[in-house]
Amino acid sequence: MQRKAYVPGTAALLAALLAGCTGGSGGDSPTDDANPGDAGTSVATAQPGKYRTLPEPCGAVGHDTLDSLLPGIKQITDPSQRDKAYQGAASLTYDTDRKVGCHWKVESAAATDRLSVDFERVVSYDNAVSDDDQAQKLFQEKETAADLPEPGSGSASAGASSATPSPTASAGGKATPSGTPSGSASGPASGSPSGSSAGATPTGLEPRTLPDLGDEAYLDDQLSTSGSTAEQRTVTVVFRTSNVVVTLQYEEQPTAMGTVPDSKEMQDRARDLASQLADALNS
Repeated sequence: MQRKAYVPGTAALLAALLAGCTGGSGGDSPTDDANPGDAGTSVATAQPGKYRTLPEPCGAVGHDTLDSLLPGIKQITDPSQRDKAYQGAASLTYDTDRKVGCHWKVESAAATDRLSVDFERVVSYDNAVSDDDQAQKLFQEKETAADLPEPGSGSASAGASSATPSPTASAGGKATPSGTPSGSASGPASGSPSGSSAGATPTGLEPRTLPDLGDEAYLDDQLSTSGSTAEQRTVTVVFRTSNVVVTLQYEEQPTAMGTVPDSKEMQDRARDLASQLADALNS
């Protein structure tokens, strides 16, 4: 009887095929299912600010405006010196696309006046934070540092001071803790900064936010003395337009002792200039 031949390789081949089929279905799974949707994922980038450059600061303030803020400038008889006074002095800066400024100082027989204007273009280096948001953060830091009085406390003091406006406004010989009201004769030196309390400046002129200037703005008004010198008033206006923060500082120190710079007059001049600068940025 003839036996059929046994082929050992046949069994081995079948085992290999079965193992390949079983292992293939499990081995492909991690690769096929790994990180699904990665190809379509994108990171949202915050919007850049509106402004890419800054204005030339010393040319940002016109001659008529300088005549108003710096009355002594028209009293300069030498034409070349007067032109130099109009030109101002540029602030030291290392990047004119990011921060620029200019300042003026004019002395007259009545007072010494100073004006400075600074522009800062804010750029965010965080893709999740827009330039505008970064500029808003900078503005809020400045506003916090200014320590403006709370609106409620200002209105309460204003109401108290408005109850007797006439005697305070007209009597230059009586010392009052609120300083010299707008448009009145100059009173004695109070010796305290006007921003330290809501009653230190005339009613309605306390340091406050300004809702009608740029995206957000505030005004500060400080009255101070330095030893035996006359009182110096400093009015500061800071506003933000998109990713640019503008700081305007206007100072006046009278020559005569006992003379107090008029708060309303200085605030009006500073606010007019701030509005001009805001309009120029938006044009």
